Amino acid sequence: MHRTKTFLLMFSLIIVFMFFGGMIAGEDGIVMAFIFALAINFISYWNSDQLAIKMTKSQPLSEAEAPEIYRIVRRLSQNAELPMPELYLTPSNQPNAFATGRNPEHAAVAVTQGLINLLNEDELEGVIAHELAHVKNRDTLISTMAAVMAGALAFLARMGRFRMIFGGRRNNNGAGALLQLVAIIFAPLAAILIKMAISRSREYTADETGGKISGNPEGLASALEKMERYSQGAQPMQVNEAAAHMFILNPLSSKGMAKLFSSHPPTAERIKKLRQVK
Repeated sequence: MHRTKTFLLMFSLIIVFMFFGGMIAGEDGIVMAFIFALAINFISYWNSDQLAIKMTKSQPLSEAEAPEIYRIVRRLSQNAELPMPELYLTPSNQPNAFATGRNPEHAAVAVTQGLINLLNEDELEGVIAHELAHVKNRDTLISTMAAVMAGALAFLARMGRFRMIFGGRRNNNGAGALLQLVAIIFAPLAAILIKMAISRSREYTADETGGKISGNPEGLASALEKMERYSQGAQPMQVNEAAAHMFILNPLSSKGMAKLFSSHPPTAERIKKLRQVK
């Protein structure tokens, strides 16, 4: 179900890009913006593992430091038919984790010190299985594709604003200029909302796949419950906002309007779905 939803959201993002992009900058502008966004995001995608590690200040985690984590990851990787990923420790007391890498052969999984301290073995297995599910489902590629479209639309909107300020409007009549202004304002917002919806859909899919990898969806449900309780009374993690979408739970504040643009679905809903799995 969530895979279908992701496909439909990706298709919607393409339609938004073509429709609003054409209104703002015409065919030539669409091509230029797409190439520009594609180049930037390809570089980010190709180096996603190292970029994520640097942004979160994570450090390599050796087997001598965390034999239990290595044992869990090794077993779950075999269950998922994946190569063993590189393991990292993120220096934070907030319980959290993330996975990154352009493909299963170049994957990395990072856990925070808070996660290791808070969770029991079943719960750790649930969280790590969720992160391995992201690797198995190649979610870095999907998020990069969405980022290309959203980035291209943002670039087109900036082009459109520049052209309107300096009198270079493509549509000189009143109605055309108004439509172009509407597109400049709402196209980037629509792209961001769809991109966030895609991210939320991928989290649901990773929960489902992770439950199959571990064979124990309740482990992840219990882990999410504990992590959510902890995060409600704790300070947001000191992490680059650009990396927040990678974590299993939003490491930043998600109150007020921030919920609308959250890359993570409601934790209570995720727990409910996991506990409905037979």
